[in-house]
Amino acid sequence: MKTFFFLSLFTLVGTCSTPKYTAKIQNLKDSIQLSDSTLVTKYVNTITADELKTHLYKFSSDEFAGRKVGEPGQKLAAEFLKSYYQNETIESPFGGDNYFQTIPSSFFLKGIKSSENVLAYIEGSEKPDELIIISAHLDHLGISENGKINNGADDDGSGTVALMEMAQAFKLAKQEGFGPKRSLLFLHLTAEEIGKQGSEFYTKHPVFPLENTIANLNIDMIGRVDDIHKNNKDYIYLIGSDRLSKELHYLSEKVNNAYFNINIDYKYNAENDSNKYYSRSDHYNFALQGIPVIFYFNGEHEDYHQASDTADKIDYPLLERRIKLIFATAWQIANQEHRVAVDKDNELLN
Repeated sequence: MKTFFFLSLFTLVGTCSTPKYTAKIQNLKDSIQLSDSTLVTKYVNTITADELKTHLYKFSSDEFAGRKVGEPGQKLAAEFLKSYYQNETIESPFGGDNYFQTIPSSFFLKGIKSSENVLAYIEGSEKPDELIIISAHLDHLGISENGKINNGADDDGSGTVALMEMAQAFKLAKQEGFGPKRSLLFLHLTAEEIGKQGSEFYTKHPVFPLENTIANLNIDMIGRVDDIHKNNKDYIYLIGSDRLSKELHYLSEKVNNAYFNINIDYKYNAENDSNKYYSRSDHYNFALQGIPVIFYFNGEHEDYHQASDTADKIDYPLLERRIKLIFATAWQIANQEHRVAVDKDNELLN
């Protein structure tokens, strides 16, 4: 943890590492006051490996035929998510039983049928107009030419079930009188695999004003371990956390240090990273709109974009632990006194 934190700090400060700037960063860190730990612990512990496993075996089953965008299997997957939120009495932002943001076929390349983002919403109790979006893509690659189904358990079934469990936890908190102060949108995006088009459509046709969207936490593959970390699997890659808001970056670290001490790896956050992961998943379309983002990622593995990416290979206790970190981070953003500041507007840095 110390190594990666040092590298991150170096990346953040760079040539601006003057005593005055360092003091500003320290003031920013000190200004972050964590929410009630008792409540965080209570609701984060409702997220369990057993429930995640049940959801993921269903979502990545052959029933959904690889969830190729616009195809029947993807639409069945969208219906599955809708039914889940209805059963959990988690509302749609549209009201009633419409949980879909429909994307017409004309938005896609020729030959791609219409599709839909799936949206679930928990309204904030004190600052409902301010919104945190927690996202993951629901689509995958469909059926290969050789007839094998690409179930996409890690990509991105792991992110999908993360949203389901976190929404359930936040809903329970609200039912018991401890709902988030700011609103939360659980955004299941379609068409990520064909170029992040579900998130592009959302940012062009936002359900809530983008200027009131204060952060996007995006989850894409968090259920496995890459080769780099085989000897220490208690890690997660974070990408983008310091690109637009240093406050979001240090808030994230403070939450992790307080509750989990997961090894946060910033390897792929480097601006010269040849993999260019910062621009390869749905958070990027929100970042282009000036919205602070964090992308949570476990790195690639031998089953990436292969039919062998199946539910039996997911590390469910590790998945649970990573989701708990994301939940606690979202809880902090949703409940702290002020909205997360973009660097250019942060008085502590100017």
